[in-house]
Amino acid sequence: MQNQVSNKELAAIRVMRDFLMNNGRMPSVRELMKEMDYKSPRSASVIFQGLIDKNILNKKEDGSVQLIQYEIEENEAAREQTVKIPLLGTIACGLPILAEENIEAMIAVSTKLAKLPDKYYLLQASGDSMNEKGINDGDLVLVKQQSSANNGDIVVALIDDEATIKELKINNDNVVLMPRSSNKTHTPIILSRDFIVQGVVVSTIPKIDY
Repeated sequence: MQNQVSNKELAAIRVMRDFLMNNGRMPSVRELMKEMDYKSPRSASVIFQGLIDKNILNKKEDGSVQLIQYEIEENEAAREQTVKIPLLGTIACGLPILAEENIEAMIAVSTKLAKLPDKYYLLQASGDSMNEKGINDGDLVLVKQQSSANNGDIVVALIDDEATIKELKINNDNVVLMPRSSNKTHTPIILSRDFIVQGVVVSTIPKIDY
């Protein structure tokens, strides 16, 4: 990829990568302009378009962009030990969790964490409802995609149009999504037994401060 892009474009990719890790989504044109100290949004827009033309970014139907090539300086040996995992943005209720419009980027994750042939995705945690389990606001969580889980698993569920991360408790007549937080304002969510999970959390990647 180094032969295809300019130094400015490489710098922009790094900014986008860091922005993704901190915010769970791609920057807008104006956000990229601010991060790169440009004087006008046109300069950032030209960068975006150049990376789209080179198939490093993909423009989605809603006009936002997806980073589809994440590695910048990895060697072949490193790539052989990783697998590309989708980082998801806001997930609308009723949409397949891995629908194209949900994917913000494809991020290289070690195969020691994301073990093939299972499928995985990344989500950014929001809030402090699971901080006693080591999941804090802004952290990325690696989720194994599956529709069932065991009692005590930390699961991802779609509730009220948002993805929520909670501990699963299975009872005779219902299931309960339990917060595990030092903030006691968070309360359990009680659901019917036909509730289906969207995945099980297998690892947490702490938010990186730059």
